[in-house]
Amino acid sequence: MPDYYPVFLNLAGKRCVIIGGGTIAQGKIGGLLRAGCQITVISPDATPGIRQAAQRGDVTWLERTYQPGDLESAFIGVAATNVWHVNREIYEEADRLGVLLNVVDDPDLCSFIAPSVVKREPVTLAISTGGASPALARKLRETLAHAEALEWADLADVLAQARRIVKEKRVVIDPERWQCCITRGLLEMAQDGRSEEALDLLLGQLLDEQAPGMCNNLDKCQPRSCQARQASRENSNRATEAVR
Repeated sequence: MPDYYPVFLNLAGKRCVIIGGGTIAQGKIGGLLRAGCQITVISPDATPGIRQAAQRGDVTWLERTYQPGDLESAFIGVAATNVWHVNREIYEEADRLGVLLNVVDDPDLCSFIAPSVVKREPVTLAISTGGASPALARKLRETLAHAEALEWADLADVLAQARRIVKEKRVVIDPERWQCCITRGLLEMAQDGRSEEALDLLLGQLLDEQAPGMCNNLDKCQPRSCQARQASRENSNRATEAVR
């Protein structure tokens, strides 16, 4: 079994070919559309959902079986025919053309496998078992979907704004300083709708060398002198003891 390299693809405007018109093929469409793909479905028959998507203009449906050359100009493909020799032909064409291909339920013919996904906008967690057990990936997804740690996703917009401003100022910030600044208090501000206040606080801690509790060197953290980091560790230790 290969050791897969995890990656998030920018598919905006890219052509995707889905070969097969069943429920599994239909299930691929939603995520690919959200990613901005231009989707062509090739199948002599299709589910009502695929037919409706074609009627809306969300996908192009070619009402026929696969033919050699169908992957020409495609960036990504999905083979969901349930016919092994057809999937094999699709795989060989994709390999020849350099098209990324997912063959449903056949990892040996895949150049990529689709992860199980947990979303809390704008954060996405992708879970893979390397093809060993889709059932386990689903169990992990369902468990993580309710995990308290996902609350931190609510800080994403504030952090993105701060990152943009720091880049515009061309200031080098030690990555550890960012970690010191991402606190429960900052998260609660964002969740309470006080995003501007949270942004001001964050920028002050990031950019002010005299910020209380922070290291006085922006581009090189000094762990022993960082009160914010020490406080974070103490809180973490107290939380661990409480669990025990």
